[in-house]
Amino acid sequence: MNSIIFSLIFVPIVEIYLLIKIGSQIGAIFTIFLILTTAVVGIYYAKYEGLNTLRSGFLQLSKNQTPTFEVISGAAIAFGAILLIIPGFMTDFFGFLLIFPISRRIIFNKLLINFSKNKKKERNNFIDGEFEDIENDDDRKI
Repeated sequence: MNSIIFSLIFVPIVEIYLLIKIGSQIGAIFTIFLILTTAVVGIYYAKYEGLNTLRSGFLQLSKNQTPTFEVISGAAIAFGAILLIIPGFMTDFFGFLLIFPISRRIIFNKLLINFSKNKKKERNNFIDGEFEDIENDDDRKI
């Protein structure tokens, strides 16, 4: 099964389950208030972190360095903000993980380690061979 289709089915099921469980513990009004509060606080913090990332990117450009981490970080902050807008507790949790700089750096380091391991495995897949230049002589036909 495709991972996107799986996540489109799995995420709403988990969100509904969490909303029912947490709503039964703290009440419907407080659950709605908590969802709205996490969305508003998360969006403002995402804006703050986005501006810090933009400032850091311009600082990297002024030093004639490529702001690769800042570009990836900005995309992660934007995705985290989208997750915070979607109502639910699981998406809010992952959205806050992507917005906080410490957890974002840990996630990026884990992905970088996995990516570099996969690249090393791909580098060993080669075929060794020899070649010979064939000139256009009438004596040598292929």
